[in-house]
Amino acid sequence: MAKFDAATLHELRDLHEVAIRTEKHSVRGGKGRWYRDLAAGGSATLEFAGRQLTVQAYPASDAHSIERASREYLRKYQPSPYAQSMVSTEVLPTTLRLEPH
Repeated sequence: MAKFDAATLHELRDLHEVAIRTEKHSVRGGKGRWYRDLAAGGSATLEFAGRQLTVQAYPASDAHSIERASREYLRKYQPSPYAQSMVSTEVLPTTLRLEPH
């Protein structure tokens, strides 16, 4: 498993938003093309702070990873009225882990 370096993780942790680009993308959770492309093993470009990193997505299949991702998502976006819907029981199985590629 490839890992992001500590400086990149620190930078990502403090950003409010990043862009993830696939060749074809849309947002609709498990029904969206963006999600399906990544979940099928497609690569993407993570864009943040003027940087572009090629990443690969993998399903987060263990409960600990999903819980950690959900906790960090809520830490960052709790004020949003949409935050709770993003960590609902039906959405959790769509959690992906990004690794540098």
